[in-house]
Order: sequence, then structure tokens, then C-alpha cells
Amino acid sequence: MANASIAMSGLSIAESEVPVRQDLQDTHRDAWSRIASPGTWLTSERRLAVAAEIRQARDHCAFCREVKAALSPNAARGTHATLGALSAPEIELIHRTVTDPGRLSEKWSQSVLDAGLTDGEYVEIVGLIAMVMMLDTCTMGLGIPDQPLPLPIAGEPARYRPPGARKNAAWLPIVEPADAIDEDGPMYPSPKAGYIYRGLSMVPQSLRDYWAMANCHYLPGQYVYQFDRSIRAISRPQTEIIAARVSALHQCAY
Repeated sequence: MANASIAMSGLSIAESEVPVRQDLQDTHRDAWSRIASPGTWLTSERRLAVAAEIRQARDHCAFCREVKAALSPNAARGTHATLGALSAPEIELIHRTVTDPGRLSEKWSQSVLDAGLTDGEYVEIVGLIAMVMMLDTCTMGLGIPDQPLPLPIAGEPARYRPPGARKNAAWLPIVEPADAIDEDGPMYPSPKAGYIYRGLSMVPQSLRDYWAMANCHYLPGQYVYQFDRSIRAISRPQTEIIAARVSALHQCAY
């Protein structure tokens, strides 16, 4: 993996000066292990190259900053500063999603696919972006550096595509709860799961990996609609105020 910072690490957030729940420590350790494992469409080496490129886009790409500052993302002209391990459509997907997600469009999404990325690869990469950004944002908030990336875990991608995946309500195919089958594995907390749960459903393992993290960092699905209960150190209204403010700052319309 060219120029990627790959090193063995305990990958623990226990060293933070702030006390960290044990389940959160366990979730971070397990998430890095899943990131380093073969995915559905990407090898472990390629998944780790994606993780390294996410950090490259976030911290070191001047062109991304120009795009973000431009009145229109199409007004900027230049090239991304990359680590050199991934293809052009992978780089575009990672850099734009990491640094300017609020202005992505279906036309742009289709251009990434037309450049040679498959829809399964696209979804898996987006899932990795969501995971790595969540992990790194958490460690940043705790005042500790990014954790070194782990070594790749041997194995082959599963290459499983859910037969119920169809392009309908999203830019890429998704699996509606009614179309999920046993072979897909568990995906939804209920048959009426909202669309936020369905976004990664064309790659069920990516969906499971993401929500294993999200449930621990925010709230497990079974608690979302129990507004009179709180399982965190702060109250449910405090949790929602913070979540709403973070969403607004990130231009998350959902």
C-alpha cells in the first residue's frame, strides 16, 4: 500500500484522560478489526488504503479545500493530493464525500460509477468513510491522536449481492425491508426501519459494521423511540440537542 501509514497498534481509546465506557472501547477495537478484514467487494489491503485516503482527504488535500470554498464544486479546477494507492473514481468518491458531502448530487454519483467503480464498491467505500470518520472524530474529541491503521487480515471478499437490491428511492440500489432474505443476514431493527437504515443495504456487511458502531456511539435502535428513557450519562433531550447541532453543522438534511 503506497505511502499508507500501516502499523500494528492496540487500537485502544482507554489511554484517554477522559473515562471511556468499556463498550465504546470494545466497539472501536472491533471496528478496526472489521475495517482491516476482507469486505464484500474490496480486499483488506484496499479497504485499508481507503482508510488511509480518508485521512489524506481530511487533512492534506489543498484541492478539496478549494472545492469546499468555491461557490459551486464544479468551479474549482485541479487535482486531489492522494497517497497514490487507489483509482481515480475511488479518490473522487472518498475526497468529495469526506470534505464536501452536503453538495453531492445524483449526477456526480453517476459520474463516479461511469468512471469505472461498481455500485457495490461505491457503497462499501461509503460505509468505510462513515466508520473511519466516526472513529477518528471520537478520538479527536477525546484529545488523542488518530489510531495507527492495523495490518490487513488475510482472506477473500465475499462478493455477495442481495437479490432484492433495487434502484428506487436512492441514487444507488437498496434493499427494502420487505425484499430482504435470510441469506442477506440481519439488517434492520424492524420491518418499518427508516431509510437511514437502508442506505448501505446493498452491502449488508457494511450496513451491519456501521450500525454496530453507530448504536454504541449514539443509541441502539430499540431505544430511539423511547423518549422518556436515557441509557447514557446525559439525558435524552441533551443527547438530541447535541445530535441536532452536529447534524446542522455537517449540513445533514436528514
